[in-house]
Amino acid sequence: MFCFFKPRGYSRTRTGSRNGTISRHSSNSTSRLYFTFILMLLIFTPRVDSSWWYIGALGARVICDNIPGLVNKQRQLCQRHPDLMQSIGEGAKEWIRECQHQFRHHRWNCSTLDRDHTVFGRVMLRSSREAAFVYAISSAGVVYAITRACSQGDLKICSCDAQKRGQASDDRGEFDWGGCSDNINYGIKFTKTFVDAREKMVKDARALMNLHNNRCGRMAVKRFMKLECKCHGVSGSCALRTCWLAMSDFRRTGDYLRKKYNTAIEVTMNQDGTGFMVADNDFKGTTKNELVYVENSPDYCLMDRAAGGSTQAVKDQRVQRALEQLTGSGYDTLDVLCVTGIILISVRPMVIG
Repeated sequence: MFCFFKPRGYSRTRTGSRNGTISRHSSNSTSRLYFTFILMLLIFTPRVDSSWWYIGALGARVICDNIPGLVNKQRQLCQRHPDLMQSIGEGAKEWIRECQHQFRHHRWNCSTLDRDHTVFGRVMLRSSREAAFVYAISSAGVVYAITRACSQGDLKICSCDAQKRGQASDDRGEFDWGGCSDNINYGIKFTKTFVDAREKMVKDARALMNLHNNRCGRMAVKRFMKLECKCHGVSGSCALRTCWLAMSDFRRTGDYLRKKYNTAIEVTMNQDGTGFMVADNDFKGTTKNELVYVENSPDYCLMDRAAGGSTQAVKDQRVQRALEQLTGSGYDTLDVLCVTGIILISVRPMVIG
């Protein structure tokens, strides 16, 4: 917390008191005070744990030099494309809401910390499946936000997908490309450049994990691209069709990644540090489209005072209503258990007689 005191040299000339002119001495003192404040802010800002995710908290006040957690390449992209940063900031709010929706019944519910540059606090320091999901959904959110902004004409650097021209066909026959196809390829390209910049600066297990899950998030959005068409013809015969590619609702991406969270694969770094090995020797599949994690999740029912944790029971209205219905339906004892973050309700039937 910083306190501002009236500088000793701060004074107004007699003329200045009437017309608002401040003396040169007071102006210099104020400038020095402001510079000191900015310097202290930079010194005490946690850089290692900060993230570009904080852009969402800044809203319309995005100033590239003041965003904590950006590496040089990200800061350069921010300065070069300030309108893109606005889209990323709006997208951040959307994917955080989606994360909280997907984990609304869990002990860890994707809660954020106000005025915290890490956004999620210390929980993201562990290379757990929760971190895997957050990195994937955040990367997907940036793809979605930028692609949408391109199609809406909000950005100077991109627009609709110009490659969707001419004729094509699907299972219903031929159609003409028209309208405005979402430029998903540009959204993926910029997201990869911006989001992956930090992880590419280091080569350790966590960086490889983040890069892998970032890619899974980007590809998840493209996975649900859909063909939308408009019919032309006599009496709506649909003899001619004009079609374009559009993104599906972001909820589909969230649902998909939530399922991938459930089946996330534990991995370890290989000996040369260039990739992963699956921890389970019996695993026969591929990790290409799967979320991966390095560390097991903590027990979210145990208090972690350092992380600001709590042992309070989850207060979800729908859970409470379910409990009330059960207690009124022949069940007299309810146990709420926490297992890897999931709320399990164990009921014992009422003994009559």
